[in-house]
Amino acid sequence: MTKGPVLIELEDSATSPGPDMAPPVPDAPQAPQGQAMQAAAALAARRPSRLARWFWSLLLTLLGVVVSVAAWDFVTGLLARSPLLGWSVTGLLAVLGLVMLTIALRELAAFSRLKRIDTLQADAEISLSEQDLAKARKVIERLTGFYRNREETRWGRDRLTEYGGDQFDASSLLGLAEVELLEPLDSAARREVEAAARQVATVTAIVPLALADVVAALTSNIRMIRRIAEIYGGRSGTLGSWRLTRAVMTHLVATGAVAIGDDLIGSVAGGSVLSKLSRRFGEGIVNGALTARVGVAAIEVCRPLPFHRSKRPSVTGIVKRALTGLFGQG
Repeated sequence: MTKGPVLIELEDSATSPGPDMAPPVPDAPQAPQGQAMQAAAALAARRPSRLARWFWSLLLTLLGVVVSVAAWDFVTGLLARSPLLGWSVTGLLAVLGLVMLTIALRELAAFSRLKRIDTLQADAEISLSEQDLAKARKVIERLTGFYRNREETRWGRDRLTEYGGDQFDASSLLGLAEVELLEPLDSAARREVEAAARQVATVTAIVPLALADVVAALTSNIRMIRRIAEIYGGRSGTLGSWRLTRAVMTHLVATGAVAIGDDLIGSVAGGSVLSKLSRRFGEGIVNGALTARVGVAAIEVCRPLPFHRSKRPSVTGIVKRALTGLFGQG
């Protein structure tokens, strides 16, 4: 039996690799960052430059003039060749103009309703800060008038009328309006946010194309914000929906909220079993959580009263309800 150290000589020590020849240690995989939602938020919040606005305004004006002159020449020439056919086409153009006018009026009405919601919110906040009961009663009167054609709010309006006179301070009166009138609408809005978060998470996890992620996130968030506005009575319309989306996204980008933050998002991304196995599933979970954050901000913007007695929707709770069980244990 040999005692002491054993020396093993290599056949060719000069050419054998040493520690300096070892391959570098691979970097740890980057945690999911929700790139699709961040790109969608930046795209929606980006304000076009003054030069771009001038370009599109002049281009649309020029196209409108060209189309109008071409339509006029077409109709007058058709009237000269065939009066009956020419008058028929004139009638069709008149109907088209009427439809376009109706669409424009609906968009104006949508902007008006959004402005009414903004005004109600601002007046309610003033009455709460000043504890002015008279101002609060005026806010409640306008709020019940705003929802007078909504059948699902009839019971809440009746309860508010029955018990509103017993409230002797602004806080209790506006709190009663939240509980009786707005809580059913809050529940419907939360369900919309959960559905949008689930959809964005699923598309991100399944579809391998980065551009598809951004398109799905942007369209889902626009649809979600529009539905939330409709739930609270905004009926934002096409232009109003885009304006509302820009307002929400601009606020979130300015405050840094569309990023991995200090709430559940980071823990959700690391807590799911499948997110540890696949980066795509991790990205899906983070994008879904960021969508929930956008939805909560949209609720705060579209709600005619600020959260006072009712509890503000929790991003954590929405994410848990929307994503638990979708990709394993979320």
